[in-house]
Amino acid sequence: MADKTPQDLDRLRARLADLEKQAELGGGRERIEKLHAEGRFTARERLERLLDPGTFVELDKLKTHRCADFDMDKKKVLGDGVVTGYGRIDDRLVYVFAQDFTVFGGSLSGAHSEKICKIMDKAMENGAPVIGLNDSGGARIQEGVMSLAGYADIFLRNTLASGVVPQISVIMGPCAGGAVYSPAITDFILMVEKKSYMFITGPDVIKAVTHEAVTKEELGGAMTHAVKSGVAHFVAPDEEDALLMVRELIGFMPSNNMDDPPVRPTSDPPDRREEELKTIIPLNPNKPYDIKALIRLVVDDGHFFEVHEHYAPNIVVGFARFGGFSAGIVANQPAHLAGCLDTHSSKKAARFIRFCDAFNIPLVSFVDVPGFLPGTEQEFSGIIKDGAKLLFAYAESTVPKVTIITRKAYGGAYDVMASKHIRGDVNLAYPTAEIAVMGPDGAVNIIFRNEIHKAADPDRTREELVANYRNTFADPYQAAALGYIDAVIYPEDTRRHIIQSLKMLQNKRQKNPPKKHGNIPL
Repeated sequence: MADKTPQDLDRLRARLADLEKQAELGGGRERIEKLHAEGRFTARERLERLLDPGTFVELDKLKTHRCADFDMDKKKVLGDGVVTGYGRIDDRLVYVFAQDFTVFGGSLSGAHSEKICKIMDKAMENGAPVIGLNDSGGARIQEGVMSLAGYADIFLRNTLASGVVPQISVIMGPCAGGAVYSPAITDFILMVEKKSYMFITGPDVIKAVTHEAVTKEELGGAMTHAVKSGVAHFVAPDEEDALLMVRELIGFMPSNNMDDPPVRPTSDPPDRREEELKTIIPLNPNKPYDIKALIRLVVDDGHFFEVHEHYAPNIVVGFARFGGFSAGIVANQPAHLAGCLDTHSSKKAARFIRFCDAFNIPLVSFVDVPGFLPGTEQEFSGIIKDGAKLLFAYAESTVPKVTIITRKAYGGAYDVMASKHIRGDVNLAYPTAEIAVMGPDGAVNIIFRNEIHKAADPDRTREELVANYRNTFADPYQAAALGYIDAVIYPEDTRRHIIQSLKMLQNKRQKNPPKKHGNIPL
């Protein structure tokens, strides 16, 4: 065989350059321009905005499908509708894939799934997060069962990676049929308003089968899933904001379950006192207040990154930092349903707690809960089972847990909200805390039923008994005397107490009994 000449080398280099250009064009200029006209970015443009500049390394750029049916052998596009590889966010390794809607509508083929599976395998091997930018019409029909097998291969990896490396899904366009299950298994889902959709069956199928008329937006739009179903954890006004939110989200979590979360230095003093906290809890125990205002007063630089903001607003969850260290926050919200626990809020909080526990993120809980929401709708919806999910999540977690009771902690809801009895590490209370089996009104109605009935003035007698019960029992001091509360603190010192507690618990080591896994009441 003759040696290659310099001209041969030039031809080989030119061929590689040509192939790379073809791959980068995806479905072609016309389709790219159409995407831009809709206010959407291409797969590669999205990755450029997500990752640190110049850090993206592409894998399988020249891969194509192997389908020959329906003339598909004449319709091969380099990359096959998905861009995969790795890069960095704040100089930390992440693995990424971005589906390309300009190529077969981003539909998933065997080759397409193999590319995604490869980077998921590498993420597990190297202990780094996986971020998927989903923009797909679903399984590629021309490939039949091969595309279905491809989805199942991805689902398996999502499941095995759960709790090992963080997984984040960004829905950038349509996501239908089997395509929704991979994001559903991942830790967090972000959607874009008016641009992204998720549903098992689309509006046309629903109309044909059930005769219901519904739009794509009503059925599976971003706000539908953020408010009603709880499928979406975050909603962004546009793609740019969605990608920035992913960058911020990644900053609160470790790269894998063996690492600690990253530390971000802060100039916010750890012993900062907040005079506003003296009066933030209303004197009237039935008056609402915004727990998020309290949270922002005690976290680093007043920054609270809320998760699931629009779903089950009677409980608040999200990330913040204390003295530079990441923490997950769970808080009852008195401004909604008086902070009662119900089916939706219990599931919302349980899911968040389990994520934090899986990835070594301490939990700080702010408690103001009058109990579980009563009513037939709640009972029939499974409040027993769903409330048990929250109880299970707190009891199972082994990360540091700091609990502050700001006002009400009644009945079983007191137990559930990270109490000392389910392994709360540091349990604090404000002087305004009311800890009892039930509120004074309900307790008096039961204990003094006969006395009230026989009294000359039942209303006045009841009022006096309620006041006496509140003064005697509805305070934190009986619980403190029993050691169930470690300290009753001045509200203005909340930040200092939380940071001191988290520092004390920094090297906490706690293990659950050996087992394959628990059987959480699903």
